[in-house]
Amino acid sequence: MKNKRFLYRGLAIAMLSGLSLTSISCNDSYIEDVQNSGAFDTENYFKNEQQCFSSLVSVYDVLRKYSGGFENTVTFFNAGSDDFYSGGGSSTDGAGIQGINDYSLNPNTMPASYWKDYYQGIARANLLIQKAPGAEMDETVKKRFIAEAKVLRSLYYFELVRLFGNIPLILEPISATDDYWNIPQVAPSAVYTQIEADIVAAIPDLMMMVSGNDKGRINQGSARAILGKIYLYDKKMSEAAAQFALVNGTAGGTSQFGYKLVANYEDLFKVGPETADPYKFSTESILEVMHTNKGNSDWGFWGQGKDEGNSINIMVGPRSYSMKNVANNNAPDLVSGWAFNLATEDLFNFMQGDPRLNATLLNVKQLQTDGKVSYSPAYLDTGYFLNKYLPTKDEISSLPGSMELNFRQNYIAIRLADTYLMEAEALGGSGARAQALLDAVRARVGLPSVPVSLQAIKNERRKELAGEGHRWFDLVRWGDAPAKLAFKGFVAGKNEILPIPYNELPNTVLNQNPNY
Repeated sequence: MKNKRFLYRGLAIAMLSGLSLTSISCNDSYIEDVQNSGAFDTENYFKNEQQCFSSLVSVYDVLRKYSGGFENTVTFFNAGSDDFYSGGGSSTDGAGIQGINDYSLNPNTMPASYWKDYYQGIARANLLIQKAPGAEMDETVKKRFIAEAKVLRSLYYFELVRLFGNIPLILEPISATDDYWNIPQVAPSAVYTQIEADIVAAIPDLMMMVSGNDKGRINQGSARAILGKIYLYDKKMSEAAAQFALVNGTAGGTSQFGYKLVANYEDLFKVGPETADPYKFSTESILEVMHTNKGNSDWGFWGQGKDEGNSINIMVGPRSYSMKNVANNNAPDLVSGWAFNLATEDLFNFMQGDPRLNATLLNVKQLQTDGKVSYSPAYLDTGYFLNKYLPTKDEISSLPGSMELNFRQNYIAIRLADTYLMEAEALGGSGARAQALLDAVRARVGLPSVPVSLQAIKNERRKELAGEGHRWFDLVRWGDAPAKLAFKGFVAGKNEILPIPYNELPNTVLNQNPNY
């Protein structure tokens, strides 16, 4: 594969970037290990726990793909769903996000980062898994590092397989002397078999729970949640239900891993003070992507993996937004953004009467009609904006760096209400356990019980998780995408997977996906 040389050498950059789970800084002890040629000398690294931890941090860093950079997963796949339009300044504002919106996406407009970034994470994990056994460090800690790397590698492969279908399965580091041009694709079944086995083997070596500076790291609970999700997509329903049951515990209670639904739904999307944010890593959070304003991100390296802010915030904010000077103006004081992910009329109407509506969507069109605000309509404007991630002025960083790139709101990739509903789905949408799980999600926002069914679960997922980047994948998994997305141009037998970016194909044995 053409980019494997880059993927292999990218580890050195990640280690020197200073991105960390806690606080890692660059120092001369390992700067000298990187040669001027750009090649990373692995023989002189991975000697101790600190070096192995720095390597592990670089593996975690790829989680930012969900919510960092212009090509983040959330805004991209929101645009491909029936709940949101692409938005933006015009029909040409971001070829990729516009292409998924109307299903005109092709190998040339498919963002290459969806392939490259995940394989970079896999390459970093492969290197750590191979090299860490030789490091001088506590064996228990060593096993834990390797286990975390294996779970993350499995997660990245899961994202690749559900995006692209047949993909190369690479489990060892690629060197410059390897024939990386001729690594064949394998069937999705082979990928699922590998990543499921890897997580099962890794779980005993992981921490049961995490606290303090370890928050955000993979533990046994998050690993089982990831495994359950993988089983669900692999159509292994009984296995999925079993893993989710261990994660979820008693519906509405506190699980063995400390997970519990937060009392107030809107708290899931609040941002606290810069110094101590009480909303990060709540009891409902299972896999959380960390963002910070401490990287002082600027435009010179935006999207290169060095910026640490949440890009969803600025992307979904209304264009040219300003508050009017009128009495009793209760409109939110927002930062003007780029107006991507305008909600569809269908979603707005679907959520009418639901207690989660206001936390999910902001009707800026109505605020303008009421004379409270002004804004400039975006491409495909509906006036309904994704309130869960709207950038407010009190979130502006006091630190140097571009304001737009330093929003610090974390993104929760997997949360307990999500795993409740996935377990209920894996149970076939029937039975007392599935009913209790559905009831718990609804009771949290004051809604009464409804008879459990697969359709009831689908409806609840749409409302509970609206705008969080799951809807497109749900529709594809359920087989509902051709019907629900026909108005956008979705073609059955084609658009369930995406085109492999064109630059990955020349001089390789890779085959493009059908109909692209």
